[in-house]
Amino acid sequence: MGYHRAGFDVVGVDIRPQPRYPFEFVQADALEVLDEHHGITFDAIHASPPCQAYTQLGNGNHPRLIDPIRELVLTSGLPYVIENVVGAPLVEPTLLCGSMFGLHVRRHRLFEMNFAVMAPPCQHGWRDEIRAYYGKKGWLVWTPGGAQVQKKGRKPILRGSVEQAPVDMGIDWMETWDELREAIPPAYTELIGHQLLQHLKVAA
Repeated sequence: MGYHRAGFDVVGVDIRPQPRYPFEFVQADALEVLDEHHGITFDAIHASPPCQAYTQLGNGNHPRLIDPIRELVLTSGLPYVIENVVGAPLVEPTLLCGSMFGLHVRRHRLFEMNFAVMAPPCQHGWRDEIRAYYGKKGWLVWTPGGAQVQKKGRKPILRGSVEQAPVDMGIDWMETWDELREAIPPAYTELIGHQLLQHLKVAA
């Protein structure tokens, strides 16, 4: 959505069905599409490999696809973005945070790019209420009762909800918690998209 708002025509690719995806969609293995293009001509590539292997709770059961994806996007010669969580093995990534855009989430994400992007600093502390969209819905809320099951000395987490997501994350087309917990605010890719568009114009 962020790239669309920046002015791009977007084609999404996922190995699983995405019935609420709001743009053109190809159900396929993203690695195969990157390798073969399936007859589609792209101006740039954004890849979001599965992040579970790179999180603190990750294990060896999840695929590590950043390296093979990087190899393919470098071979393409196109401007590219690879997005993942903090801790993922990205090269000189830019960090984006919901606080940069005045959102009720932080959701730090890293973006590796082969073109220059300027990003504002985090603005932690200016929001009284920061909500989380990961893990189990409603597993822990910001209450004294919730504090009893949180790690000692750590502030309890305030969980968001599907109803709060349009304001908190700028996402109003998803209808389930499972969709939201894997999403990033469109403001992130809109910021990147505007600068990518300028890069393409200069390079043309």
